[in-house]
Amino acid sequence: MTDSPSFLDFPHRLADGRIPRAVIFGAGHGSTYPGKDSSGYALAADAIRAASQADAALVGHWDFDLGGPLFDGKPVCCIDAGNIPTIMHDNAANRALIEAKTREVLALPAVPILLGGDDSVPIPFLAGFADHGPVWILQIDAHIDWRDELHGERYGYSNPMRRASEMPHVAGIVQAGLRSVGSARLTEIEAARRYGSRFVTAREIHSQGVEAVLRHIPEGARVVVTLDCDGIDPGIMPGVAARTPGGLTYTQVIDLIAGLGRRARIAGFDLVELYPPADIDGLSALTAARLIVNAVGAIVRQV
Repeated sequence: MTDSPSFLDFPHRLADGRIPRAVIFGAGHGSTYPGKDSSGYALAADAIRAASQADAALVGHWDFDLGGPLFDGKPVCCIDAGNIPTIMHDNAANRALIEAKTREVLALPAVPILLGGDDSVPIPFLAGFADHGPVWILQIDAHIDWRDELHGERYGYSNPMRRASEMPHVAGIVQAGLRSVGSARLTEIEAARRYGSRFVTAREIHSQGVEAVLRHIPEGARVVVTLDCDGIDPGIMPGVAARTPGGLTYTQVIDLIAGLGRRARIAGFDLVELYPPADIDGLSALTAARLIVNAVGAIVRQV
């Protein structure tokens, strides 16, 4: 558990014995590369929780992003389970903890919402859906993250979509917000295309709207969303390690979340790569908190 306030002051359990619709939990560390320090990313979950506190008393108020109160006039049905005890560079143990927590939430059954952590934590998060497939993945990111290995590590922040493509329960991958240059070489692009990944660049979304992404998601599919904060424009989300101009706007991302909730079913959601040491006046943490609010709102509105 964490000693910080919970997200929006959500309870740690529902006192009346109800099964929650969604469970939030944090994971500070996944598989950190040798010689790298992921301690800055481990601050993200609690920074998001702190940023949510200004709205904690307003959960029952009208939310114009959602077109109604967060829980649509119903009792609170989301809990915050705190942070799991990950340790930097204890990579295999961290993966086991994240996957086990994801499986635990899915067994309730509830929708897991993971607050990272760098972009290695989605690998065990996605692995936790092995008994709950098939699932599609919607990745919102500036980069495709398709490296097979880097610095001898195959489960780090450059590897999540490559590892996801190897999971039998993953039916397809849509990658949205791509732009600029990252670790991908021609070999990674070709590997992703051979797999059948659908690339949707940020420019396509700017010109065509979020339908450019949603049309690749089969209607009624169960979808896990993995949102790397550098998929969003750094003018809105400066607290990232890889600032890249031309990213998605806040409105585009919440429209994508809402549209996905109507077209398919959000089965899981993670938000990663928020780097609080690079944030400016808490702007990124506030934006991340609002994105989680929109994810919760979309999940509770699913039939």
